[in-house]
Amino acid sequence: MEYRPDMTPAEEARMIDDAFADLLDGYLKSNHRKKVEIIERAFAFARQAHEGIRRRSGEPYIMHPIAVAKIASQEIGLGSTSICAALLHDVVEDTEYTVDDIEQHFGAKIAQLVEGLTKISGGIFGDKASLQAENFRKLLLTMSEDIRVVLIKMADRLHNMRTLGSMAPNKRYKIAGETLYIYAPLAHRLGLFEIKTELEDLSFKHEHPEIYADIARKIALSEQRRTAVYTDFAAPIKEKLNTLGIVYEAKARLKSIYSIYRKMETKHLPFEEVYDLYAMRIVFDCDDPSREKAICWSIYSAITDLYQLHPGRTRDWIVTPKANGYQALHLTVMGPDGNWIEVQIRSRRMDEIAEKGFAAHWKYKIGEGEEESELNAWLKTIKDILDNPEPSAIDFLNTLKLNLFSSEIVVFTPAGELYTLPSGATVLDLAFALHSHIGMHCIAAKVNHKLVPLQHELRSGDQVEVLTSKTQMPKPEWENIMVTAKGRTRLRKALRAERQPLVDKGNATLTAWLEENMLPDNNLVITKLQGIFHVANRDELCHQLGTGEIMLGDYLPPILRRSLAAAKPGRTKAILQKIWPIGRRKDESPAGSQPQQQPINPKKTYALRVDADGANFRLSDCCSPIPGDDVMGFVNDDGELEIHTLDCPRAQLLKATYGSRIVATEWESVDERFLAHIRIEGIDRRGILQELTMMISTHLGIDMRKVDIEASGAVFHCDLWVRVCDADVVRDLCSHACRIQGVQSAVRVN
Repeated sequence: MEYRPDMTPAEEARMIDDAFADLLDGYLKSNHRKKVEIIERAFAFARQAHEGIRRRSGEPYIMHPIAVAKIASQEIGLGSTSICAALLHDVVEDTEYTVDDIEQHFGAKIAQLVEGLTKISGGIFGDKASLQAENFRKLLLTMSEDIRVVLIKMADRLHNMRTLGSMAPNKRYKIAGETLYIYAPLAHRLGLFEIKTELEDLSFKHEHPEIYADIARKIALSEQRRTAVYTDFAAPIKEKLNTLGIVYEAKARLKSIYSIYRKMETKHLPFEEVYDLYAMRIVFDCDDPSREKAICWSIYSAITDLYQLHPGRTRDWIVTPKANGYQALHLTVMGPDGNWIEVQIRSRRMDEIAEKGFAAHWKYKIGEGEEESELNAWLKTIKDILDNPEPSAIDFLNTLKLNLFSSEIVVFTPAGELYTLPSGATVLDLAFALHSHIGMHCIAAKVNHKLVPLQHELRSGDQVEVLTSKTQMPKPEWENIMVTAKGRTRLRKALRAERQPLVDKGNATLTAWLEENMLPDNNLVITKLQGIFHVANRDELCHQLGTGEIMLGDYLPPILRRSLAAAKPGRTKAILQKIWPIGRRKDESPAGSQPQQQPINPKKTYALRVDADGANFRLSDCCSPIPGDDVMGFVNDDGELEIHTLDCPRAQLLKATYGSRIVATEWESVDERFLAHIRIEGIDRRGILQELTMMISTHLGIDMRKVDIEASGAVFHCDLWVRVCDADVVRDLCSHACRIQGVQSAVRVN
């Protein structure tokens, strides 16, 4: 029964009872010990505590804890303790009950989980960067104590994403942004692949509803053709496996809408040219784990007898599982329609671990197994980052993200010890993974007995011997050749420790000089000094003063006093107008400048306009949006509204970090031209550039600002900058360009 606004109290009560009965029914079908009584008590306690409270959608609040408990139980595979904690997870936060009350009624373990969830109840991210980083540290610390806390939190986030439609647009952008930035990578790292995929799709659906609907429609329209191709491909494989006597299940696994979109964007492909829409998954039954490897390879052999193998795309995750415990054998073969098709081979045990991640390991746990060791190793890395946190909240999040969402390689020491590192890891990353001291003094390495430098990129299977020297000291530029969070964190800590005495010395010099010249120690003076000496921040200014690289001369006080005088009331506006073009007319200032700003209400959709007084927004340089793009606003430190495309990498970070400053926007009246960058590629021939320019300037009437064309052999690449009024004009231009003989692709570059 689904909630309706016109429900009677009796109907609502029946809906709640039915939802709880569904939760219990799923739990009783699981292989966990049947502790029904404590679950029923937790439900009754939560129901009474949340009595009369409703969600934003209008439904009784208790429906949310029931849904979270159901996800934790049936989709992640957790047991009665976690179900009780999920049912009670908002009680301490939203009612007058305390953690002590929970412990008194349900015991220490459930109370500990509820307390862990309460600490991070506001979501990972708060309104201020420093607060959100602290919340994130709390999440990770609690996770390292009991992994079930973050698994229940993942269930909570998944249900919130499923019911996100009732939220205001700016809240949807914030929640979808932080979900894509942190929760989806975290789900991936914990092996919760189904949840990771759904979180990505739901975030994408709320950020780009029209594109999401368009791809979903195209998938539905191509289903019949896709099914026919899969049937032709799978039939011979099934016949062969049946003759081998293997008990198995074979199915087509469709690529998620978000991953299709990412492929279209990164490869600049239309939907029709994304050929790997599905993969074949073979899951076989095997009661003896020692036989799984042999059965996987026998299925591999059967498939390669039938189809041509792609030699570079075989992945053996059985011998060396991924760090999140994932095991499978992947191969890619040529299908009957001439396109490559991936086949994933797993046992039933491997499949459950692949879908439910570390939660499923407990089901198969015999003592301290390999998967648990992998998890503990990863959590040890997380603890290491928490012990040496970044001073900047955004740096902290970026550092963490390096460890969340990366492909892995496996390398060996000369003693045969195995180390799992992110793809792209260098010798220096391994040195810091071995020990901080080794990293600090690393000078080179022998990879497969061949001498290589610090920046050498490692490959899976390499044997690496790290070489050190007592005279070697850590250098700031090392950070550019490292990809692991652990290595970067330890390097920054060492550099800060080495640098801090000089910063302190420089700060003392600066303070004394300001006092001697009767100058205030304020932002205006320090910013002016930073500009004069071309340094990024106060720390860098003090460091260079401490090392003696710069000196505070006698010529500076008069300059600084003039700056202070210019900033007095009455002249502030004139100074600001030199920095930001405020209140200029359209013919005096380019689009993207901002007139005097009215207060922005983040709860309302902001209308983007360019009129006689200029623009009421500022275009960001990172993604260069134009009217017609899906955009969002961000209120910057100066109170101006910056416009970013929704999938701009900078916007992803802003949504995940400064959620309260995100504003939903819509294009309204924009009578202005914007610069768009288009890349055209194709087969070179005489006259093709003339045809392109004629088509753009004469037939379409578009103003070209810059053309950069280069031919290499028979292929040409053309970068074109044009002034357009909206995104539809760009799409029309690309469509016309592709009709010219020889042009293979024409795409907008953000």
